[in-house]
Amino acid sequence: MNSPVPTGDDLVRVLATLSNPHRLRVVAALAGRRNYVSRLARELDISRALLQVHLKKLEAAGLVTSRLELSEDGKAMKFYEVNAFAVHLTPQDIVTAVQTLTPAGQAPANHTNERDEKGAT
Repeated sequence: MNSPVPTGDDLVRVLATLSNPHRLRVVAALAGRRNYVSRLARELDISRALLQVHLKKLEAAGLVTSRLELSEDGKAMKFYEVNAFAVHLTPQDIVTAVQTLTPAGQAPANHTNERDEKGAT
């Protein structure tokens, strides 16, 4: 969400992504520093598998980025960090965004095949 007024599809994607309490905790944990999956899972007290589901959704929405690095002992470690973003909405911003929503029944252009929210919490 780098533009001042996001498209309707971008707005829906970001707000839906941030509507999950686990994802809010992930963003909060990464706000101060980047971290790798195993340590982040321990800090948040959730499984790595569940954390990775949430990280993928955050990355798909453009809210975090990842980078694979090798540790000193040659082990691959995936680090995540928060991208700078701000969500400021006014009623007029929503009017503008709604004009760019993908029509009902059509997939947005950059739609990814994601599981229903009920299956990914």
